[in-house]
Amino acid sequence: MYLPGLGRPALWEPDEGRYGEIAREMYLSADYVTPRDNYVRYFEKPPLVYWTEAAAISIFGVDEFAVRLPAAVFSAAQVVVTAAIAEVMFGAAVGLLAAVALGLSPLFFGFARFATLDPALAFFMTAALGAFYLAARSNDFRSREGRRWFLVSAAMLALGTLAKGPVAPVLCGAIALSWLLLERRGHEIASMPWLLAIVTYCAIAVPWFLVAAHRNPGFLRFFFVHEHLQRYIENTEHGWGPWFFIPVVFAGSWPWFFFVPLGLSESLDGVATKSASHRSELRFLIIWFLVIFIFFSIPRAKLGSYVLPAVPALSIITGAGMSRLWGLGAETTRRFVAGFSAITLLGAIAVAIAAVVLRGKIPHAIAIDLYLVAVLLAAMALVSFIANRDGSRPGAFVMTLALGMILIMGIATRARMDGAAETSYRVLAKQVAEHLRPGCTVGSYRHNVQSIPFYTGFREALVSYRGELASFGDSPDAAASFINSDDDLRKLWSSSECFVLVANRKDLRALETLTPAPVLVGCEGKKVALVNSPGARPNAACTAESY
Repeated sequence: MYLPGLGRPALWEPDEGRYGEIAREMYLSADYVTPRDNYVRYFEKPPLVYWTEAAAISIFGVDEFAVRLPAAVFSAAQVVVTAAIAEVMFGAAVGLLAAVALGLSPLFFGFARFATLDPALAFFMTAALGAFYLAARSNDFRSREGRRWFLVSAAMLALGTLAKGPVAPVLCGAIALSWLLLERRGHEIASMPWLLAIVTYCAIAVPWFLVAAHRNPGFLRFFFVHEHLQRYIENTEHGWGPWFFIPVVFAGSWPWFFFVPLGLSESLDGVATKSASHRSELRFLIIWFLVIFIFFSIPRAKLGSYVLPAVPALSIITGAGMSRLWGLGAETTRRFVAGFSAITLLGAIAVAIAAVVLRGKIPHAIAIDLYLVAVLLAAMALVSFIANRDGSRPGAFVMTLALGMILIMGIATRARMDGAAETSYRVLAKQVAEHLRPGCTVGSYRHNVQSIPFYTGFREALVSYRGELASFGDSPDAAASFINSDDDLRKLWSSSECFVLVANRKDLRALETLTPAPVLVGCEGKKVALVNSPGARPNAACTAESY
């Protein structure tokens, strides 16, 4: 489900453009130690995902499919691992239902088809926590089975560190320690094979850090202090309040979230609990979810993808809740389905109202997509209620939800294409490429279109702007990636035989004084492309009054 049409949408700005370009430059330069974005050293994140993207590029070529493939593979693998953990905890039925809940969650599905680092981090954290649980389940960390799974957990944490940094061992360690203490098993910490685990972790994670630090003075301080500690404490980028993940989790896991209370009740009423171990396992899942949820809710800088490592725990609880439908009784099941249908119908009405309110502010095609989602949600609610009005067909209920979510995700995939002009610049980049030849300069005026180098193969000189490339922007090898002032731009514009400049429409007036006069040769969304060649043919579609 994650692969069809994976390469059709253009790279989303800024994240997909950035990560795709880093992988492209890594592949072309064969330097797999120092990541570079727009040929500037870029150490905000470790390289493992860039390595996988570069490997995909070497097989499939420089395109969107190759850049997104690792996220899709990591996500599919995470569904498998989640199903395995759920099966060990609660049986095969819960494993299958947990896989359905995770794989068909809107949040999870969206990022499975989006080139970012979080699916890899979520996979390795899920695998690490699953391996730790199996080690703890052996009841003896010194046994062969316990030691083996503990070392697997250490290896997964090392790979998670290479995917996105020390957040993997920090959060997984906090989850494991909290659960052991809550279970009154803290004394077992001393029996864990720490020496072998540390050796395993260091053998996998440390070499890249050592080589990168040797080649790039100042890297370690920037990576650990600036990029992780200071960013967590001080950064207000993507600033949101502590409530941010509440609607993200609720909407991002609907309709499956509706089963969470039913899954949690297993730890409260004991009706469907086969043994005390099931309550212990549910506590493990609750701690898993809460530690990640709370940790990322504290700083103001947050994105929806940050909570992905917590979603598997919620999906397993959901699977446990769904499995109870077959034992609730007809009347209880009927009331449960009726409640779900009522809430989902209200959600459909809310989506339709949002489409009406936003009409004119969003592309018409996106508004149509919202109406279709509203219709599908209403249909899901009504079909669920009608098919289960006697409460005797819980399997049909679950199948209705799965089919409904598959259709909704198809609409979401189409909506991404419909909104391409608002979020990506593939068309603009191709228009720019038509005017490029060896020796040309490509500039971006007071901003950075991350995907321009990916699509054109040319370095992008940022005019009067450095953004996130500023940290290593003063190094000699980065000089060509920047034009420091508007005065420098004017000099280069007038002296260069071939200069293509990408600018926001709002900045066109500030560029009217360039000599020779700019020729408008491309446009997409809020951005335009200008060239310094008076003989260039203007793009007729971009000379309308709106531009």
